[in-house]
Amino acid sequence: MWDALAGPYLAAAGLLVLAGVPKVADPAPLVRALRSAGLSVRPAPGALLVRAFAVAEVVVGAWAVVAPGRVVAVLVAAAYLVFTAFVVLVLARGGVLGSCGCFGKPDTPPSRTHVALTAVAALVAAAVAGAPPADPWGATAGTGALVTTAGLAVLIGFLAWMAMAVLPTTTAAAVRSATRTRSKG
Repeated sequence: MWDALAGPYLAAAGLLVLAGVPKVADPAPLVRALRSAGLSVRPAPGALLVRAFAVAEVVVGAWAVVAPGRVVAVLVAAAYLVFTAFVVLVLARGGVLGSCGCFGKPDTPPSRTHVALTAVAALVAAAVAGAPPADPWGATAGTGALVTTAGLAVLIGFLAWMAMAVLPTTTAAAVRSATRTRSKG
């Protein structure tokens, strides 16, 4: 199972790290996103909670890359289930007005693609948790296989990031929003 899921699983883990770091540095966008989604979060304690969650996100993502196993795969699956539920909630309530901060500063409106990708990441991590690798980086894996797996993980992660962070900014509504923001500034 690990041979088939290593690339997607490592991509999901890497995205946890890449999405968590900006929130550690600046939790305000996610606090605003939570509030605009109808969740009552106060700025001061909310920022502390978001930052703590973001640190946990980075730690889990790094742990999942370095030492894939059952416990960390369950944590990766849980993180992606939370993200999926949040995006579904946001879509049901009409969307977030600004970025959640997961991919830095650009305004990244939620989309069904975002839901699908986070749900698939949760399923992949759950499958890895169900059949964890016995020796993911050990003697049985050759250098070529490790390089190929790493390359596949990077490609999948990049494409997922593009689909979640860049593609939504090309919609007609996002372009109009960006144009209005620039003309006001």
